[in-house]
Amino acid sequence: FFFKPRLLEHPNMGKFLKEKKVVIVLSGRYAGKKAVIVKNFDDGDGVRPYGHALVVGVERPPLKITRRMSAKLRAKRSRVKPFVKLINYSHIMPTRYSLDVALDKNLLEKKSLKDAATKSKVRKDVKKKLEERYNSGENMWFFRKLRF
Repeated sequence: FFFKPRLLEHPNMGKFLKEKKVVIVLSGRYAGKKAVIVKNFDDGDGVRPYGHALVVGVERPPLKITRRMSAKLRAKRSRVKPFVKLINYSHIMPTRYSLDVALDKNLLEKKSLKDAATKSKVRKDVKKKLEERYNSGENMWFFRKLRF
């Protein structure tokens, strides 16, 4: 009556960490911040031999705006501070939500994060796209501070 325990391996289990999936960063400088997967690397590479993803997230969300504020102050408070980072799969938690932001795939690559000048150029491009999305009024939940 001895049974061998089965290994809980499912070779045909679906991948759920895909592009455009909204995740929450769990550790590091951006812990508790919302992000979107831009590119995923399930098998890893030479430098990072583990599953990881290139994510774009909101480091500092826009502030509250009232009707009495001037146009200049509204523009200032509508700014988004983004981050672009390669993160290990074990340090992100997927949500059921997805966000389709038209980001430049040619600009967002691993090699562009190595050089400081190109990384700032990428961050500025991401900032512009996220602010466009925020000002359009779509996906406002993504730009709110996560309360937990």
